[in-house]
Amino acid sequence: MKILITGATGFVGTNLLDYLKPSNEVHSLSVRYIPNQEFNLKADAIIHLAGIAHDFKKVFIPLDYYEANFELTKQLFDAFLKSESSVFIFMSTSKAVADVVNGILTENVVPNPITHYGIAKQQAEKYILSQEVPKGKRVYILRPCMIHGQGNKGNLSLLYQMVSKGLPWPLGAFENQRSFLSIENFCFVVQELLVQETISSGVFNVADNIPLSTNELIKLIAKSQNKKARILSISPRLIRGIAKIGDVLHLPLNAERLQKLTNSYVLSNEKIVMSIGKSLPIDSKKGLLQTFGSFVD
Repeated sequence: MKILITGATGFVGTNLLDYLKPSNEVHSLSVRYIPNQEFNLKADAIIHLAGIAHDFKKVFIPLDYYEANFELTKQLFDAFLKSESSVFIFMSTSKAVADVVNGILTENVVPNPITHYGIAKQQAEKYILSQEVPKGKRVYILRPCMIHGQGNKGNLSLLYQMVSKGLPWPLGAFENQRSFLSIENFCFVVQELLVQETISSGVFNVADNIPLSTNELIKLIAKSQNKKARILSISPRLIRGIAKIGDVLHLPLNAERLQKLTNSYVLSNEKIVMSIGKSLPIDSKKGLLQTFGSFVD
């Protein structure tokens, strides 16, 4: 199968390209939004990963998100509909549905994104779903949660460094559950969608099977370092008070950061697992331990 991947130089793209290469002809497709451009797609499958997610350096304006995540996707999907390609996989995000999750996030939840990133991805989803897809073509919209693996440290790296330095986790009194996604499980899902022609087009959450609490995460990090986890159960009321002070004094711990560290964000992967008809290859804890092991390199 000849496959074109946009965003192939990023963390997900490089891993997916390596994963698919042994049994496919895989090429990187470099793209960026230019008004009125048209693509000539010549491949069996298009995997669209390119876009803007995080703006750590504060260099993007709102328009950048809509051009990169919506307008570019629209151009590529229009080209796919006109081409002889049979499969289009769009990398959306769970944040296209909700930034805060009460209970378990399924594909049936009415989308209510808050950030420009999430709103732009939701607009792209709506456009794709509004188009009439010719018979013989399959279209999949994937909504992954936080993807981790070798080469992508992000927030997990910050926790890893904290444990490495012997610092205690002070938010042990907060109870939460969060979904994670091993890069290997993501690549496996994409491969199955490519080869199983009987899987109907649709929107799919993608996550590991079992969510974990942040306390469990800290314990796993400590285990990967052969250390004992240091978790403090300080009064949540006191912590929230400190966070409010942090809002005023611009301290490292503020209300927004506290919410990100302690809230729950759980995705259901039941639909994708049932559609594939196979178990995901890596369980949640094993995948995270593999990721933590790569941080030593």
